[in-house]
Amino acid sequence: QVQLVESGGGLVQPGGSLRLSCAASTSSFNINVMRWYRQAPGKERELVATIIISGATNYADSVKGRFTISRDNGKDTVYLQMNSLKAEDTAVYYCNAEGLLSLRYREFWGRGTLVTVSS
Repeated sequence: QVQLVESGGGLVQPGGSLRLSCAASTSSFNINVMRWYRQAPGKERELVATIIISGATNYADSVKGRFTISRDNGKDTVYLQMNSLKAEDTAVYYCNAEGLLSLRYREFWGRGTLVTVSS
């Protein structure tokens, strides 16, 4: 089993910045894809950003130009730099990773970290 541990959430004012981190608990997990999702109160979970093993990235239209996903392969860690935060970015942010573990293709989720954007 692999644990994904998110950190970096908190309260920030509109226009501010936060950086989320997500670390995998084991280096035995050969990660192909890492993603950040978010779920706002009363809304469905939505995909925010994706990074694949090649380094290619993709973003939801709502965060393009403001959020940046990056990955430290040596630490099995993914980051989400969030700038120019808006009230509508308030949500629980979840880390997701897919890859090979013990020759099986697996998917794991973190427990989430709360981001609140408010003055």
